[in-house]
Amino acid sequence: MQGFQNHFLIAMPALDDPMFKRSVTYICEHNEEGAMGIVINHPLNVKVADLLEQLEIAYDAKSPAAAINVCAGGPVQSDRGFVLHTAKPGYHSSMSLENGLMVTTSKDILIDLTTERAPEKFILALGYAGWTAGQLEQEIIDNSWLVIPAENHIIFDLTHAEKWQSATATMGIKPWQLTNEAGHA
Repeated sequence: MQGFQNHFLIAMPALDDPMFKRSVTYICEHNEEGAMGIVINHPLNVKVADLLEQLEIAYDAKSPAAAINVCAGGPVQSDRGFVLHTAKPGYHSSMSLENGLMVTTSKDILIDLTTERAPEKFILALGYAGWTAGQLEQEIIDNSWLVIPAENHIIFDLTHAEKWQSATATMGIKPWQLTNEAGHA
């Protein structure tokens, strides 16, 4: 089986589901049981500080991290936080990924986000995208997604508005060149 872990799914223009329109999704895990990913470019109208305040977690309002937008990570468990971050072991519930990345779901990372103990770079998302066995592969065949290797700088160093176009540009194509038609030989 071709694994898509540590790849981006770039939504094709015809994918008009509001959760995934013009989305870039980082695939954290992909195996014979299905796939799990986090949409990295759909910001919510919620800042990290707002979420920490709602959870009654003390934070440093002067920290640049407090002003970062929380993302809509996907439709599954949208009331649960997922922190995609540069490697920093020691959290209660983390999964090591490739490329020096981790995803952490435990509350202990939230306490650190606006402090010097925070991971160097992170995205805080509510929810994740999930696919059952064979579902993602079928969506790719159906021309819903382009698949490219993930690049950390796209995840962390670009504005949310820049990520979709930048991800397509890594393939040497411009978004207007994408068609809604699937090619089958």
